[in-house]
Amino acid sequence: MDLTTILPYSIFVAVTAGFWSASGLLMRRSNRTSARLDALRNPLLRQRRDPVLSAARMNAMSSLVERAAPALSRALEPKSETEQSLLRVRLANAGFSRPTAVRNFLAIKALSLGLGGVLGLMWISLRSTWAGNAWMIPVVLACALFYAPEVILSLIRSGRQDKIFLQLPDALDLLVVCVEAGLGLDQGMRRVAEELNQGAPEVCEELATANMQLQMGKQRREVLHDLGIRTGVDDVKGLAAILIQADRFGSSIGQALRVHSETMRVKRRQLAEEKAQQTAVKMIFPLVLFIFPGIFVVLVGPAAIQLMNNLVE
Repeated sequence: MDLTTILPYSIFVAVTAGFWSASGLLMRRSNRTSARLDALRNPLLRQRRDPVLSAARMNAMSSLVERAAPALSRALEPKSETEQSLLRVRLANAGFSRPTAVRNFLAIKALSLGLGGVLGLMWISLRSTWAGNAWMIPVVLACALFYAPEVILSLIRSGRQDKIFLQLPDALDLLVVCVEAGLGLDQGMRRVAEELNQGAPEVCEELATANMQLQMGKQRREVLHDLGIRTGVDDVKGLAAILIQADRFGSSIGQALRVHSETMRVKRRQLAEEKAQQTAVKMIFPLVLFIFPGIFVVLVGPAAIQLMNNLVE
């Protein structure tokens, strides 16, 4: 038996063994102690209906990647501290703010690279096309899967930022009510995170993280600054700057929150009006490409048929 015959079977056995081991790790149940520790690390797990099951799933998924992450991510680690900080900020904007997020992301990229090469070799082996430029197939597929996590990260990041932008005015209104009712900023943020957990999970996650940092003794100025950097939304950065200024000069936090909330609502309304005005322009392309040809055939078709009949006669 030559290499062309043996290679597909060996690849199939390796992939099957990998999936079997991965499923074994995923099916491993976490005990109650580890689930409670995960709930203490992540404040959102305490707000869910079934924190034990959620912590068990998160622990099983994370353990699968974290075991092989140090070795896989070593070759792709950023060379400078600036590049590593930028990658950490991008991951935090997408909602991955754990200390091991950078290492796990680089490990996923390395796994994607290897998976692309293996799939390309399997394709060549099954097609039996080793001649010519067939070696480009695994190279191209490996490069495509290598950059796929970057594209997915950008999509998750933009989608999360849009959700935060749309959810923030409602959270600010409730925070204004809490502050004007006599609660402090810390208690108001905790109340908003508890009340709007179902309707605005992204904003509540960030507020819960900020509130946890405040409880740990971190300065409010640093917590608010980290909140703006972690979300990556300009309006949240503006809100953090307003709260920092209000805390520094002793002005009314409720009035500052109310003004910022009204500004965000006006901005959101203007954005909706802008999209509504763009509808007429965007409708031109489907009209020209799909509707106009059918109308043209219906209107001009009978006249063209009569003209052809007259010319034939």
